[in-house]
Amino acid sequence: MANETREIIKETFIKLLEEKPLSEITVTKIAETCGINRNSFYYHYRDLPDLIEEIIREESDAVIQKYASVSSIVECFDAVTEFSSHRRRAIMHIYRSMNRETFETYLMRTCQYFITHYVRNALRDKGIDDLVEKNEAIIVNYYKCLCFGMVIDWLDSGMNEEKAQSFREVFRLKADAAEEIARVLRRREIG
Repeated sequence: MANETREIIKETFIKLLEEKPLSEITVTKIAETCGINRNSFYYHYRDLPDLIEEIIREESDAVIQKYASVSSIVECFDAVTEFSSHRRRAIMHIYRSMNRETFETYLMRTCQYFITHYVRNALRDKGIDDLVEKNEAIIVNYYKCLCFGMVIDWLDSGMNEEKAQSFREVFRLKADAAEEIARVLRRREIG
């Protein structure tokens, strides 16, 4: 019953968040809509930010599980934009609220996951494993920040599809990024 109540609270909150900004949603409103009392809410969650963090973490985990392996930088971007737009209106309400930092933390975590897996898979069997290992953090950080920044810009545009398409095109132009990185690392090792 406790897990069922927890799920009902999350579903109700998301439904309310799809309809109105976060600033208009209260614990009392969630409890009334669920048909529970406020104490039941507080039994499961400390406060609204606690509830928001759990929902965002679960969304991040779900998209990571769905795209367990990515083979291109474009797939990384698409997976991260899916995380950001799965519940479009709710995400925008969180993004435009005082809880934006929580969303950005999990967005960065999601970017980190996909970019790390992309870099490892793309550079495997290039004969530079020791060079990749020494430089992986720098490479991942660069692409992670690039992806994160583009998604933030896309969110700031209200999730404009044309902007997402232009970012995908940038990543398509960088499709050979792994080979480029491998060449640079080899040159650095030789030179």
